[in-house]
Amino acid sequence: MLEIPLPEHPTTLAEWLAHCERLHPKAIDMGLERVQRVAERMGLAMNCPVITVAGTNGKGSTCAMLEAIYGESGYRTGVYTSPHLVRFEERCRIAGTPVEASALLPAFAEVEQARAGQGQDEAISLTYFEFTTLAILQTLARSGLDVVILEVGLGGRLDAVNVVDTDCAIVTCIALDHMALLGNDREAIGYEKAGIMRTGRPVVVSDPVPPQSVIDRATEVGANLWRVGKDFHFAGDQQQWGWAMHPSHGGRRYSGLAYPALRGANQLVNAAGVLAAIEALRPRLPVTAQAVRNGLAMVELSGRFQIVPGTPTLVLDVAHNPHSVAALTENLDAMGYYPTTHAVFGAMADKDLPAMLERIAPLIDHWHLTDLPLDRAITAEGLRQVLDAHPATTPGGKSRVAGCHADPMSALRAAVSLADPADRIVVFGSFFTVGGVLQQGVPRLSARHLTA
Repeated sequence: MLEIPLPEHPTTLAEWLAHCERLHPKAIDMGLERVQRVAERMGLAMNCPVITVAGTNGKGSTCAMLEAIYGESGYRTGVYTSPHLVRFEERCRIAGTPVEASALLPAFAEVEQARAGQGQDEAISLTYFEFTTLAILQTLARSGLDVVILEVGLGGRLDAVNVVDTDCAIVTCIALDHMALLGNDREAIGYEKAGIMRTGRPVVVSDPVPPQSVIDRATEVGANLWRVGKDFHFAGDQQQWGWAMHPSHGGRRYSGLAYPALRGANQLVNAAGVLAAIEALRPRLPVTAQAVRNGLAMVELSGRFQIVPGTPTLVLDVAHNPHSVAALTENLDAMGYYPTTHAVFGAMADKDLPAMLERIAPLIDHWHLTDLPLDRAITAEGLRQVLDAHPATTPGGKSRVAGCHADPMSALRAAVSLADPADRIVVFGSFFTVGGVLQQGVPRLSARHLTA
């Protein structure tokens, strides 16, 4: 196959992204030294409060709730999250809206100029993630914002986002994921996540049972620690929920709150951490109780237990590790009875697939497996072998795999062709799996015998 040369001077976002992909021999190269040097050459600096969010699961939801509440308070927000589902521009939101591709181009050029070096400065190699992170951070820094919310990509201590000093750190749940890079247990992973903490700054830990390494790190650096269950509490019934801060932190309360618009029982602990962060930053960013209520009621985020009405019902969830799949399983179980549940499933090869399947497999009647468009993914045929070797997916020795497919949309079409109107289809396993069925917008499903 003939390789088409890339332009020497990229002029479009697609060209810049292709340029970023070829700069570094590794897709992931943990460390801050290179990206810090480029950031210094760029003069990168935020001129408003920064909230940095790390954790294994719940980061995107936490960022979205912060964005919604601060937006309802009239603040101009900037958010960086990754990865994206469909378009790269989703990674950078300003005032609640993804930026236009053209708005990113000047920052990409600045990063390249700083990376390449001037005069005696040597060129510095950056990974795709490092280069794009710097471009988005510079875009946010130049956008006249009142508050910046940054989601850590991987870990925390050595993640490119950590070149920016945070005014408030949030550590969401810590679970086993990316163990080849972060460590083999929660203590090691927690230590990496806790690297976003700063001396004298508040850090909110919304994991109900955090690794000791997280607590120790907060003590070591002298951060102002806020722990769920100790410094702030939440509780709810079937209709509403409430949140209260310990008197040592001021004793503020919120009662009679509607549940967050993001579905799932796991969202309440995320929301509790969000309220703690908002209270921690209240002296700099005052927020009204009505803004809290409105923000939680109106927050939106694709692919987080997103239920799409139709026949059959469609559920989209980016659950991609054992902890998040366990939460997905709990949420699916709470949906009530469906005659048959189909799964569209594609995943990365480095995931703990047996542990993911252990919890959710009893709820799945038919598996529609898909390839994903990147080298780190396990093939659909590879997934078939894993599923057929797992007792939870082969009751009575009979495989529940309905088929293997080249892409998520083909797998979804196959699931629809076998489904009855009252059934349920669950798409999960990776951002790329969910993103693959959203390429042309949110699908609205109609089972075969209703379309005659």
